[in-house]
Amino acid sequence: MKATEGTVGRVFVLRLEDGDLIPDCIEQFAREKNVMAGYVLLIGGIGAGSVVAGPRDFVAMPPDPLLLPVDGPHEVIGVGLIAPDDGGTPRLHVHGALGRAGNTLTGCLRNGVKTWFMAEAVLCEIVAGSVRRRTDQRSGLSLLDFD
Repeated sequence: MKATEGTVGRVFVLRLEDGDLIPDCIEQFAREKNVMAGYVLLIGGIGAGSVVAGPRDFVAMPPDPLLLPVDGPHEVIGVGLIAPDDGGTPRLHVHGALGRAGNTLTGCLRNGVKTWFMAEAVLCEIVAGSVRRRTDQRSGLSLLDFD
């Protein structure tokens, strides 16, 4: 395990509008406010897109993502972490559980999903200078790392 210590900085409350892309709109907000690291709590509605629901094959590297479509409006609850990528741009890694008519779809919202009607998010800034997302050579994934 790797770890670092930080403190909570600013706290933002956001209302996402119908059609806003997640994680894009939250990353854009983080760039505008110069939030380099933080965590996000998300609730509301998701209406379109797809989620990454695991790799197709658990041995193959780099992994081939298993994408599942969002087939209409779903309730969502999600949590994610923001950290700067290799170029210093804040990137959000967010997973969510989406529910509709008694069925649940759970996965990573990394490929972008669209807000249905509205969603609400709390973004808590973490003041920790050593947090980064670095591209892992074996998997090709952007992994959390510390200087």
